[in-house]
Amino acid sequence: MSTEVKETEDLEIIKATDVKIFPDRILKPATTEILLNQILALDGILRVLINGDSLPDVAMYGPAKGTKVNHTDRKTINVKGNDVPLRVSVGEIILTVNLDNLEDFVEEVNEILDQTLNFGYDLKVGIFTKTRTSVSDYMKYGKDFEDRIDARLIGLVDPNAKSADTIRYIR
Repeated sequence: MSTEVKETEDLEIIKATDVKIFPDRILKPATTEILLNQILALDGILRVLINGDSLPDVAMYGPAKGTKVNHTDRKTINVKGNDVPLRVSVGEIILTVNLDNLEDFVEEVNEILDQTLNFGYDLKVGIFTKTRTSVSDYMKYGKDFEDRIDARLIGLVDPNAKSADTIRYIR
């Protein structure tokens, strides 16, 4: 019986779900810019996460430690009129979406991907991001932080990283 209550509580907390785009290839900055601008024009998006291998400014280890890294994919893209520096090679995009229009949203994203990408991709619906506060959140924001920050930030940031370096608000 306690399991039923727990499931009901979870349904009340989670009012959105994630849509994960996993292309068969690493996306170039120009392709990423086109995709993000087209996808962010759709209704119902709460947040967008871009994941991939890091593109550091400076080599952090090895014989070249401390020297500048000149990677061709480390560029600044323009998303909805905002300049966003790419700090990763885009290997996946996770969109958090309202449950209200999920089916229509997935169809529209599929159309955008078919038109933009000339290679395969996987599109999955599920929960791929944290939905509850974690120890890392308490390390980053301190005690009783839930009312002081935007709920979309929960579970997103490394406790040792500066939020300004890893999060961009695009409205």
